Amino acid sequence: MTELYEKSVRTLELPAVLELLSNEAVSAPAKERVLSLRPSDSEYEVKRRLGETSAAKAMMVLKGSPSFGGVKDVRSSLSRANIGGMLNTRELMDIAGVLQSARTVRAYAGGESCGRSDIDFLFSSLMANKYLEEKITTCIVGEDEIADAASPELANIRRLMRAAAARVREALQKIISSPAYAKALQEPIITTRSERYVVPVKADHKGMIPGLVHDISSSGATLFVEPMAAVKANNELRELYAKEKIEIERILMELSAECGNHAEDIIRDFNVLVEIDCIFARAKLSYKLDCQEPVISERRVNLRKARHPLLPKESAVPITIELGGEFDTLVITGPNTGGKTVSLKTLGLLCIMAACGLHIPAADGSMVPVFHSVLADIGDEQSIEQSLSTFSSHMTNIVKILAQCDDKSLLLFDELGAGTDPVEGAALAVAIIENARKKGSAIAATTHYAELKVYATTTEGVQNASCEFDVESLRPTYRLLIGIPGKSNAFAISERLGLPECVIEDARGRITQGSASFEETIEKLEKQRQLLEKDRDETEKKLREAEESAKKAEMLRRELSVRLEKANEKTRREAERILEDARRTAERTFDELDRMRRRQAKEYDHIRENEARAELRRSLNEANVRLTERRAEKSEPKKSSRPVRAGDTVEILSMGVKATVLAVSEDRQLTLQAGIIKTTAGEDEVYLIEDKVSEKPAVSSKSTVALRREATSSELDLRGMMTDEAIPVLERYIDSAVLARLEKVTVIHGKGTGALRTAVHQSLKTNRAVKSFRLGRYGEGENGVTIVELR
Repeated sequence: MTELYEKSVRTLELPAVLELLSNEAVSAPAKERVLSLRPSDSEYEVKRRLGETSAAKAMMVLKGSPSFGGVKDVRSSLSRANIGGMLNTRELMDIAGVLQSARTVRAYAGGESCGRSDIDFLFSSLMANKYLEEKITTCIVGEDEIADAASPELANIRRLMRAAAARVREALQKIISSPAYAKALQEPIITTRSERYVVPVKADHKGMIPGLVHDISSSGATLFVEPMAAVKANNELRELYAKEKIEIERILMELSAECGNHAEDIIRDFNVLVEIDCIFARAKLSYKLDCQEPVISERRVNLRKARHPLLPKESAVPITIELGGEFDTLVITGPNTGGKTVSLKTLGLLCIMAACGLHIPAADGSMVPVFHSVLADIGDEQSIEQSLSTFSSHMTNIVKILAQCDDKSLLLFDELGAGTDPVEGAALAVAIIENARKKGSAIAATTHYAELKVYATTTEGVQNASCEFDVESLRPTYRLLIGIPGKSNAFAISERLGLPECVIEDARGRITQGSASFEETIEKLEKQRQLLEKDRDETEKKLREAEESAKKAEMLRRELSVRLEKANEKTRREAERILEDARRTAERTFDELDRMRRRQAKEYDHIRENEARAELRRSLNEANVRLTERRAEKSEPKKSSRPVRAGDTVEILSMGVKATVLAVSEDRQLTLQAGIIKTTAGEDEVYLIEDKVSEKPAVSSKSTVALRREATSSELDLRGMMTDEAIPVLERYIDSAVLARLEKVTVIHGKGTGALRTAVHQSLKTNRAVKSFRLGRYGEGENGVTIVELR
C-alpha cells in the first residue's frame, strides 16, 4: 500500500471503523490485529474474507459466539521454554488458557470439519492438547500456589511441614500459656519473623525467655524472640521450606519442558484462535451495523440504500450510488451542507470496507469491485508552515493522485477546482477528470461549478448527480439523486435568511444569460422530478393498499372454508351421537332382558341370545351406513379452491381418503399416492385440502363403514393397512366386540415383515378390555393371526 493510499484510508475514516471492530474482538491479540487490518487488492482474498465473515455470522445465529477469554499471547513464553527456560506459574496458566480455548472452540464447531462453511478448516486445524492442559491446571491452582497433587514428593514435604509447624506452635503455645512467662510477654501471641515462629517479649524481661532474637520493634520496647525450645523444630521447618522450593522449581521445569515440546502446536493454535476471533469480530460488527455481504463485481459499483457506518443508524438517510456501469464518472452538485462530501466518503469507505472483508451497511444485492487503490482528495489541508494555500494543498494532492491512478483505481475529488478563479478552476477540473478517465479510473467528484454540470450533461460516460435540498425549510434531505444536476440555491437561502430583496435582484441581474437559462432549466427539471416522484409514491401506496385488500380477501375466503368444514364435521358428530344413543338404548334393553331371565329362572339359549344381539347391532350399523350415504347424497359436491398442483394434499371423494398428488398430466389426470397405494383420478374426483392441520391419524370412511359392518364379527382383517391406520381400527373393533359380549376374537394381520403384528400386540397389551392374547396355532392361521380373549 502506497503512502498516498494510506493517507486516503485515514481521510475516509477507516481507522474509526476498525476501532469499532476492535471493540467486538475478545482477546487482546485479536484487538491488535484488527486495528492493523488493511484492504486487499486481490479479488480471491476479498471473496475469501467476505465468505469467512458470512460463515461466522451464520454460525452465530445457530450457536452464538465461541469463547476466546483465555487467548493470550504466549509466543515469547513458549520460545523461552523451547530453549530450556523455566516458566513461572502465570505463564503456565496462560498456556493452559490457550489450550482450553482451543478445545472449547473446536467443540463449538462440532469437531471435525464437514465442509459446511468457509471457516470449518480453521476449527478442525486446532490441536487441543487436553493432556497438557489438565496437567498444568492440576499442578497449579493459582498464580502463587502449587497444588499438593503436583507430585508425591511435594505432598510428602508439605505433610512434614505441617507436622513441624504444629510442633513449633505447640512448644510456643506452652510458653505463652504459662503464668511464669506472663510478665515477660508483650502479648500472648505467636508470630513469624524471617520465616521462623517467634513470640513478642518485653525488652526489660528478655532474660526470662532464653532464645534467639530475630527482630526489634521500632520503639525498642519489644523483642521478637525464638525460644530455644522451638529452635530445633524451626530449623527442621526451614529445611523443609528449602526442599519445597526445590521441588516446586523441578515441577515448573518439568511443565515448562512439556510446553516447549509442544510449542509449535500451541503457537499454531494461538494464531488460529486469534484469526477466528477476528472473523467473529467482523460478524458481530455486521450484526451491530445491520450490514450485508456485497457482491464482488468486475467493474460496477451499485450501493443500494447505503449508510455511512459512523453515522447513527436511526438518523442516517440511506443513499443509492451507481458508478462504473453506463458511466465511469459521477459529478455531484448541490448546496453546502447538503451531503455531497458524506456521499463521497460513503462511496469510498464502503469500497474499502469490502476489500477488508467487512460487510457493508447497504441493502442486499449491493455490489462493489475490488479496487487496487482508492485515492481521495477531501478536506482542506492548507499549511502556513509549508506556505500552501487551500488551492495549492489540493493541487499537490491531485498531482500525486494522477501520477498513481490506473484502471483499477477509484478517485474521489471534493470541490474539484475550488480555491481559485472560477473560470480557470472549472476548466482545470474538467481537464483533470478527462486525464484520469483516459487512464481508466472510476471517478466521483463534487463541485459548485455550472461548467461541470454542462460537461456532465454533454459528455458520454459522465453523469450528473445532486443532493436534494428543501428550499421551504432551508434544510437538506441528504438524498442523492442520480441523473439530475443540483442547484446551489444561494438566492433562495439568502432571501429566507433575510438578505434585502434589492440585493438579491441586483445579484440576479449580474448573472449571465446563459447561466440563468441553465439554472432555470435545472429548476424546471427538479420540479418535474418532484411531480413524477409524488405520482410514483401515490401509485405505490395504491398498489400496497390493493395488495392488502387481496390478502384480507384471501384470509376471509380461507376462514369461510374452515367454518364450512367445521359445520360439516359438526353434522357428522351429531349423527354419530344419535347412533350412539341408539346403541346405549339397545344395551339397556338387553340388560333388562337379562334381569327378566334371572327372575323367571328359565333356561335360556345363550347362542340364540348372541345371534339376536348381533342381528340388532347389524341393523344399527346398516342404519348408520344409510345415514352416511344419505348425508353424502344430500351434501353438495366439494369443489377445490384452485387448480390442483403436484405436491398438494387432496381427498379422493369416492373413497374418503387423503392422498398426495405426485404428478398432473396435460389432460388434468392426477397421479396420486394414498398410503402404499398409487392410483390415478380426474381433477373433479378429488377435493383440494389446504390450511388444515390433522389432529389425529385419519381413518378412511370406507374403513369406518367396514368396521361398523363387522363390529360383531369374530374376525377383524387388518391386512393391507398401514400401522397408523390399523391401530385406531383395532381399538374401535375391540370396543364393539366388548359391547357385543364376544369372549374371543381373531385379528388377522398377516405375516409380512412383522411390523403390523408387533404394533397390534403393543396395542393389545395396553387395552384394559383384553384378558389375554396369543398367536394362532396350526389350522388357525399360525403367525398371521392373533387370538384375543376379552374380559
